[in-house]
Amino acid sequence: MAGHSKWKNIQRTKGAQDAKRAKIFTKIAREIIVAVKEGSSGDPSVNTRLAAAIAKAKAANMPNDNIKRTIDKAFGSGSADNYERVTYEGYGPRGVAVIVDAMTDNRNRIASEIRLAFDKYGGNLGTAGCVSWSFDRKGVIIIDNADGRLDQDTVFNDVLEAGADDIEIDDGIFEIYTAPEGFASVSGVLESLGYTFLSAQIELVPQNYVTLCEPGDIKNMTKMLELMEDNDDVQDVWHNAVLPEQ
Repeated sequence: MAGHSKWKNIQRTKGAQDAKRAKIFTKIAREIIVAVKEGSSGDPSVNTRLAAAIAKAKAANMPNDNIKRTIDKAFGSGSADNYERVTYEGYGPRGVAVIVDAMTDNRNRIASEIRLAFDKYGGNLGTAGCVSWSFDRKGVIIIDNADGRLDQDTVFNDVLEAGADDIEIDDGIFEIYTAPEGFASVSGVLESLGYTFLSAQIELVPQNYVTLCEPGDIKNMTKMLELMEDNDDVQDVWHNAVLPEQ
């Protein structure tokens, strides 16, 4: 297993992520709405994309009432939003691979904003497929065990019986990997067993990594990520940079 999921890269900004919880909820709500419309169903048992979005919402501590209202909104006349999924690929400092997943109602606007983020901080926007070949699409579930309250053997058995492909432990963190099509089932089983998640979503996991050491490169990469992640249309930013702890 090529470990080192996005979680290791976002730990440095966990506090900032928590401070922007309202914006996170808004982005996840948009993802739920699009999942309902694309799947033509508000039933996560038959709409796997919706099931994945709900798992992500729960891991972010989005209240169940909010999730239900969002699903209802997707079917109601109050949801006139016309979002489309768009993906951008490019390079950051030192050739770091970057993929930006967005949902937007204005393709020209988001393209311009993403290009600006790349250009401003020493990167460049590439063509479709230029870096995506070096990422694997996987379901990734993160469980915190920093306090040691969970028995390692029990977690291993529960995870494998739930149907996960692999599990790794690093610094009190359980990283659970699934096939994309099995993510909703595995996360559902683990949730029913009482596990709570720090993060749960389908991710693009890098096959290799670029460690940034120069202060200028670290600063530019950090600023680039902040600008992209702060964009209302951006759902996720995937990259293979290894940044020092902040």
